[in-house]
Amino acid sequence: MTSSPTAALSEAGVSIWLDDLSRERIASGDLARLIAERKVVGVTTNPTIFAGALAKGERYADQVQTLAAAGADVDTAVFEITTDDVRDASDVFRPVYDASNGFDGRVSIEVAPGLARDTAGTIAEAKSLWAKVDRPNAMIKIPATVEGLGAITETIGSGISVNVTLIFSLDRYRQVIEAYLAGLEQAKAAGHDLSTIHSVASFFVSRVDTEIDKRLVAIGTDEALALRSKAGIANARLAYELFEQEFGGERAAALLAAGANRQRPLWASTGVKDPALPDTLYVTELVAPGVVNTMPEKTLEATFDHGEITGDTVTGAYADAGAVLDALARVGVDYDDVTLVLENEGVDKFIVSWNELLDTIRGALESAR
Repeated sequence: MTSSPTAALSEAGVSIWLDDLSRERIASGDLARLIAERKVVGVTTNPTIFAGALAKGERYADQVQTLAAAGADVDTAVFEITTDDVRDASDVFRPVYDASNGFDGRVSIEVAPGLARDTAGTIAEAKSLWAKVDRPNAMIKIPATVEGLGAITETIGSGISVNVTLIFSLDRYRQVIEAYLAGLEQAKAAGHDLSTIHSVASFFVSRVDTEIDKRLVAIGTDEALALRSKAGIANARLAYELFEQEFGGERAAALLAAGANRQRPLWASTGVKDPALPDTLYVTELVAPGVVNTMPEKTLEATFDHGEITGDTVTGAYADAGAVLDALARVGVDYDDVTLVLENEGVDKFIVSWNELLDTIRGALESAR
């Protein structure tokens, strides 16, 4: 029997995580089905995902009723509901976590996006979420803003596994690796078992193409237009090169020798936005050993159905990837401006989704009362 494309992807060293979670998906057995049939070995969540789940999720009604009767405010209700989902999903993934020695079977939950510019607030919420979920295979998502870097170090230093999100630029990714290594050094000094601390660095892909392609169309020259839909993959491939360099260095080597784990690159925003592009583009072109690809269900199913997995498509392509970024600069695309715009937009979009989530819960509490 021919192996499925998702099985081939897994065999090539890519961990498939689903970029979605809902109580319906957990309770119906669909999450367990995706583990068994699609090789899904983890889940990521964000405020947009929870807002969508709560807006149309009848399975939340009983808990909302209980919270309303207890006089819970909207912030408490959101905290209770989302951490319950992540805890239950973590239990579904526990066999995967055990079988992979903690690398997979992970379920991520994000600190409130309004804290993205608040280092101390992020640290406090990360610790609260970790304690509330109370599962070793949880991961706390912290955005890679300037203010988030210190929070990443402190949270890792406290022995908590972290999914660093909203990474767009190579320079910021280098700072994220630095923050992770500093956190491991703090954790080691504090006597934590480094082998239990895991982290992924979520490097966003399709959003880079969306923003850069818009600018290339505005420039309008043949040279500019020929570069469309190339930046996201090139950027991610260079991120993997940076990963190899940084975790091959002396500082990382000393920590790895003490039992620490590499912070794995995670490809996020892998759903194709341009209908003219292959719907598996950000999967098949970013295959490399030891990475995570977190996919919306539509991309997961497209990959399972017709993804062409041909092995490593990253490590031999660094020179070409660098040439793409050089060409973008020549035609007038400001890479630093692009990545700054995307970071700010990413934070703002999550705040909007978070407010929608709060509004949904607020309305449900008021109705229940």
